[in-house]
Amino acid sequence: MDFAFDARTEELRAKLLAFMDEYVYPAEQVAHAQRSGLESPWENVPVVEELKAEARRQGLWNLFLPDDTYGAGLTNLQYAPLAEIMGRSPQIAPTVTNCAAPDTGNMEVLTQFGDEAQKKQWLQPLLAGEIRSAFAMTEPDVASSDATNITTRIERDGDDYVISGRKWYISGAMHPDCKIFIVMGKTDPDGADLRRQQSMILVPRDTPGVTIERAMRVFGYEDHYHGGHAEVVFDHARVPVSNLIGEEGGGFAIAQARLGPGRIHHCMRLIGMAERAIELMCRRAVSRDAFGKALAQQGVVQNWIADARVAVEQLRLLVLKTAWMMDTVGNRGAHTEIQAIKIATPRTVVGILDRAIQLYGAGGVSQDLPLAELYAGARTLMIADGPDEVHQRSLARRELKKHR
Repeated sequence: MDFAFDARTEELRAKLLAFMDEYVYPAEQVAHAQRSGLESPWENVPVVEELKAEARRQGLWNLFLPDDTYGAGLTNLQYAPLAEIMGRSPQIAPTVTNCAAPDTGNMEVLTQFGDEAQKKQWLQPLLAGEIRSAFAMTEPDVASSDATNITTRIERDGDDYVISGRKWYISGAMHPDCKIFIVMGKTDPDGADLRRQQSMILVPRDTPGVTIERAMRVFGYEDHYHGGHAEVVFDHARVPVSNLIGEEGGGFAIAQARLGPGRIHHCMRLIGMAERAIELMCRRAVSRDAFGKALAQQGVVQNWIADARVAVEQLRLLVLKTAWMMDTVGNRGAHTEIQAIKIATPRTVVGILDRAIQLYGAGGVSQDLPLAELYAGARTLMIADGPDEVHQRSLARRELKKHR
């Protein structure tokens, strides 16, 4: 593996770093102020919409998508340092570059598995940033860490499918521009193969029988920029058979294909979050005195900063190795590495952010700094896309198998 960035990556890094300095960081407080003046917290924020146009003008758009027919055509290794930069402002930067979840994963699903009609109706407007989307998989009444537990039904009725079930923490569903759900449910609940019972289907948000029951908060945050999270009821929602993605029974495989890139993208951005935390720690340490000397001279603070730097460098190497393997041997070949980064990155970054918050005291938990919101996002990623324990279980089995 070559650790040097190629020419295209260097060019995009330079443009993105300049875009962050000139537009994104100054927009953070502006966006918060503008949102507080809106009639609904879910409305589009003017400064964010302005930045979308600027990002697109600069060619910083759809960088996540490796398919050069639809996206930038970057490899995972090329995208990694760019996602890291965007992770330094995870609420705004991914959104204004059209690189925010859950839209990214949904666009990948439609690119890989959608038919031409589905791509024309839903993928094209998503790529253009004209609409948003949601991915409806998690359910409140079952252990959704095991996707075979899902109870939502997708039943064939003539030329239609009828969807019934309850989902929650459906990211993106609260956004006013969310027009389409990708819903995972069971078409064959009694099938012998537990991983062939599920299917995925496109359900327009305005379909009769689809009800947004409430917004779900994460540590008190509503995550407005990514479209929030919602509890959604599908009460005999009826859509055409042509809305099925792929084939009946293919839902589990599609979910796994979707989650691989999603997991590494989260880890890439988490490294950016950690880098911003270290930067804020250092600024605080050299600007504040306590007990007769600067915080930067306190041994415990020096240890926090040193340990954080070591941890981030380790994580970055593991994430880059994983990205390289996904590019060279595919997601299946990089399965162990994907699980390793999903276990290691969120928990390590949570620790770094916790130290940064401690260093800032009351300011660290306030809305005046990004640390509290970054912490909430990082801690959530120990659950999202499969909780740590599921990945540990699978990874341990893989290791033990070598010795049996």
